[in-house]
Amino acid sequence: MRAKVMAALVVVPAVLSQTPATALPCDNTRWCAVYDRLGGTNCGFFTWQQCMATVSGIGGFCTINQFYNPCGPAGPRHSSRYRY
Repeated sequence: MRAKVMAALVVVPAVLSQTPATALPCDNTRWCAVYDRLGGTNCGFFTWQQCMATVSGIGGFCTINQFYNPCGPAGPRHSSRYRY
């Protein structure tokens, strides 16, 4: 039993360290609304104007999303099949 636990402690970090940093999900929502009275945050806005329209009636301010991770362009797709 002890050997299985030790093996798991060695294998799990090795497997997790193989995940590339580019595997992180992209997040195109650049702006966050921080609400004054409610004390909440909503980081679901693509433009500053969207964010400001949301906080204009209830109070608050907009700030840049600290987890902003833009998706790169899809680029051309290449088929793995050869065409003759």
